Amino acid sequence: MSRTVAFVGLGHMGGPMAANLTKAGYRVLGHDLVPAAVEAAARAGVETVAAAAAAVTAADVVVSMLPAGRHVLGLYDDILTAARPGTLFVDCSTVDVADARTAHERALAAGMRALDAPVSGGVVGAEAATLTFMAGGGEGEFAEARPLLEAMGKKAVHCGGPGAGQAAKICNNMILGVSMIAVSEAFVLGESLGLSHQALYDVASTASGQCWALSVNCPVPGPVPTSPANRDYRPGFAASLMAKDLGLAANAVREAGVHAELGLRAAELYAAYAERVGDAEDFSGVVRTIRDRSGETAT
Repeated sequence: MSRTVAFVGLGHMGGPMAANLTKAGYRVLGHDLVPAAVEAAARAGVETVAAAAAAVTAADVVVSMLPAGRHVLGLYDDILTAARPGTLFVDCSTVDVADARTAHERALAAGMRALDAPVSGGVVGAEAATLTFMAGGGEGEFAEARPLLEAMGKKAVHCGGPGAGQAAKICNNMILGVSMIAVSEAFVLGESLGLSHQALYDVASTASGQCWALSVNCPVPGPVPTSPANRDYRPGFAASLMAKDLGLAANAVREAGVHAELGLRAAELYAAYAERVGDAEDFSGVVRTIRDRSGETAT
């Protein structure tokens, strides 16, 4: 098992992930441009370094968790020449499929190996090491990375070749975005018809309307005590992140020529919602936008 990991990107997701690798016995050399993120990682046992290239030089595996594809490609341009030949690069960011494939190509051209492995589970999953990883790349690379992924999550799925992990991620989150809107609309409709939140939840959670957006991340307070709705929608998975993922899905839909009306409409709704609330609210807070536009008041 590879023991030294360079981890670039120690933010809300990457910081806990790096900490869990440390807890699992890996030596983790971490880097981030934000001082507060570096300090938090250091408190969790991560060895922090001032430059990404310095971390990569000593690493067997390089893990990155960055905001967008341009950041991943920029990082690879900076550090590929610093890594030892054959180093495995595992990118856990959520990026465009085309960017993921380009990152693979650049890594291979530099004599490295690569895997795209975006995650599902949010900050709570990152902290609890219960993330699901969706991996794209070679079977050998996936087999080597699997122990690391399992130290940070509860499940790792090999989805296919380069970019397949990103494809699975955006398809999954298109389902999630559409279903959250549907669940939110149903609760607002129920309110207008005099139906209590608990009654609707008790029916739908054990009937054909059951889904993750309802049973785990319920968009109204009460029925699921651990959902963000009970914390004034403080984010587990921020609206801005859902808007980003649905934007990637919408781009893929258009490029592939797929007729996906609900996916495209969900992308539009979350883009408008995220523009208003940014990182401040969970994506389930879209229920308030639906309620406001319906002329209803909170119940």
